[in-house]
Amino acid sequence: MVTKKPRIVIVGAGIAGLSAARQLCDASLDKFEVVVVEAGSRAGGRVFTSEFAGHRVEMGATWVQGVVGSPVHALARDAGALQDDAADLPYERMDGGFPDRVLTVAEGGNVVDADTVAKPIEELYRGMMDDARAGEAGSGGGGVEEYLRRGLRAYQAARPTAMHINRERTDTSADDLADLDLAAEGEYRDFPGDHVTIPGGYTRVVDHLVAALPADTLRLGLRLRRVDWSETPVRLHFADGTTTLTADHVILTVSLGVLKASIGKDVSAPGAIAFDPPLPQFKREAVSRLGFGVVNKLFIKLEAEQEGGHEQLARAAPPAFPFLHMAFLGHVAKIPWWMRGTESICPVHADSSVALAWFAGREASHLESLPDDDVIRAVHATLDSFLPAAAAGATSRWRVKTIKRSGWATDPLFLGSYSYVAVGSSGDDLDRMAEPLPREVEAGGSGTPLRVLFAGEATHRTHYSTTHAAYLSGVREANRLLQHYRVHPSMTQ
Repeated sequence: MVTKKPRIVIVGAGIAGLSAARQLCDASLDKFEVVVVEAGSRAGGRVFTSEFAGHRVEMGATWVQGVVGSPVHALARDAGALQDDAADLPYERMDGGFPDRVLTVAEGGNVVDADTVAKPIEELYRGMMDDARAGEAGSGGGGVEEYLRRGLRAYQAARPTAMHINRERTDTSADDLADLDLAAEGEYRDFPGDHVTIPGGYTRVVDHLVAALPADTLRLGLRLRRVDWSETPVRLHFADGTTTLTADHVILTVSLGVLKASIGKDVSAPGAIAFDPPLPQFKREAVSRLGFGVVNKLFIKLEAEQEGGHEQLARAAPPAFPFLHMAFLGHVAKIPWWMRGTESICPVHADSSVALAWFAGREASHLESLPDDDVIRAVHATLDSFLPAAAAGATSRWRVKTIKRSGWATDPLFLGSYSYVAVGSSGDDLDRMAEPLPREVEAGGSGTPLRVLFAGEATHRTHYSTTHAAYLSGVREANRLLQHYRVHPSMTQ
């Protein structure tokens, strides 16, 4: 008699889904049938390496937040993506990070003395955020924005610090730092060591995980629309209207943005998944309370347009675009409101003619709605204000040749970028996100437990918003099933 193997369907082929699949396949010795279904045409989810103007660029996840003991850094090493010869193209931050000296300019073109103004404010900001993440922010509570502003008001430097507020918005994805819970910052953890980019591209990590799976494990182009988890087997219905899969267990790794759409009134909304029965109240409340923001990257190919005609252009060496930090003062109307949501326009590495600006929240979402010509005009207006050709005897002005940008807010497979703990939520909600269904008290001994499990960056209490959280949560849920079947987990953590 042939015993039927339990089928485990993993929804989503991002880092969380792939790490769960690899853990199950490595440890189970063919005890399970493992299927990974992915709605898109590629694996990777919010990891997506691309090319632009002769550079390797990351449209999504960019950094490994600490290398000491990092499983993601170890994966990149095993994939051969960390060696210098993996960098067949110039890549983001290939020079190891940002230089000590940046050009800080106030709107209108006045250079700010970094030693007397910008650097002390930078040190104050970093010190305050380090205290918050160490749980040493003191009394006051509330959101991160008010905490920062309390310190900045004491320093009497609120205006020039807007650039640092914008930086924290992109770091956390929070549209408004007043909505970012201060207490939760004390629970967030990076791995020790440097924050680095991956020379061979983050997608090499994804490819490495896919290559470790048995053939035909991954199925692309299957977009989940309904989950019937009322009994075992769980039934999964897909958008093509013809495909239905059954599973003893489902590991759901969709984004928090998709789950937020799924608990809305319109289950037919883009990205939404219908649950039958509906997700229980504890899960819906956690999904609702947690924050899920938008961060987008705008890559800009620049060239210096020389003043003085072709003869001077032939004689002059092309200038290097500076590491430009901008202090917006609000008096140049031609710079649109959304452009004021970035703190900097910086080359992706020293001496590169490809620059990058980060946007978060409303500005990031609005950026997705604009035609290229409008974006280019906005960048020109900004550069003309902060780097006027006449400043410091310059003989050129910067012009935009082409642009490339991400679009995470409007992508129905994600509906945003990454999670944060909002005011009114807590780390407990991240733990609730990780709880499988049905709860043990609800299962009552009938049917199969662990019908629907949850993984992804928004299900990890201390590393949320990162690829570390995605990886660790995928391994966690795989191990939960392995322990259920009394299979010893492998050591791939």
